[in-house]
Amino acid sequence: MDFMVFQYPMISVQACLDGILLGILFALIAYGMALQWGVMNIINIAQGDLVILGGYIAYFMYLYGIHPAWGVIVAPVIMYFVGIAIYKLVINKVVDRDLFISILATFGISILFMQLMNFAFGADVVLANSDYGTTMLFNNNVVLPNSKIFSAFISILFAICLVIYMKKSKLGRAIRATAQNARAAKILGVDTEKVYAATFGINAALCGVAGALISITFTIHPYMGLPYTIRSFMIVIVAGLGNLPGVAMSGMGLGVFEEFADYILGTEFRIGSVFLLLVLILIYRRFKLSKKREYLK
Repeated sequence: MDFMVFQYPMISVQACLDGILLGILFALIAYGMALQWGVMNIINIAQGDLVILGGYIAYFMYLYGIHPAWGVIVAPVIMYFVGIAIYKLVINKVVDRDLFISILATFGISILFMQLMNFAFGADVVLANSDYGTTMLFNNNVVLPNSKIFSAFISILFAICLVIYMKKSKLGRAIRATAQNARAAKILGVDTEKVYAATFGINAALCGVAGALISITFTIHPYMGLPYTIRSFMIVIVAGLGNLPGVAMSGMGLGVFEEFADYILGTEFRIGSVFLLLVLILIYRRFKLSKKREYLK
């Protein structure tokens, strides 16, 4: 283990700032999962694969001479219709079914997407180079890639736009009504089928934005979707459904945790530490629920 992170304050500052910028991006992905989970009661195991597909859209724009930053506009548009198609073909058949059925269905979609991306794009690790450079802070002791700053800014911008849309638009109000009580919303004339399709499309669009940002900040390959699904799931169960500030805080907390795990344990244990944290959180939640049941008795 390397405990230099505790001995040199600037390393801790570096880890914290990197983690916060990274966590804001995680929070955007998690907000999409929280939205469709809250409205449709579906846990989307293919969440991370939608993110990676959005990343490949930006990467191919880069290959054809278009700056990958434009992917934050193109990818969500394409991914919205991909999300609608997935809903029409699969998800509409598992809405209102047992939660375990939706997990199996989206797990199958995840496997299919991984194989299709591998067939279409190959298994190589790729990066859409943005050439954004770096920002130096604290007498050049802290180095922040401008691509991370750009990703955090765009993530915040899209999150704010989505919140405003959900509050002000007719569809946004219908989505919130359906999330509160789908049966009552249907009685009042809300087309819940349209709401479900739009919700899944919006989730896919958010994944497209996040994927485009990831492709210019980190590397992508067809089989790296699962860690993003796990991160999103973890953030949502910690923050709770419909709690956007909680999602933001949990996302930044997870980002900081990962950065410190990277410095202390090494990069090879970074993803493993995320899975371990998920196990610990689930154990804690189970213990908390069991104590609550004992109190109610």
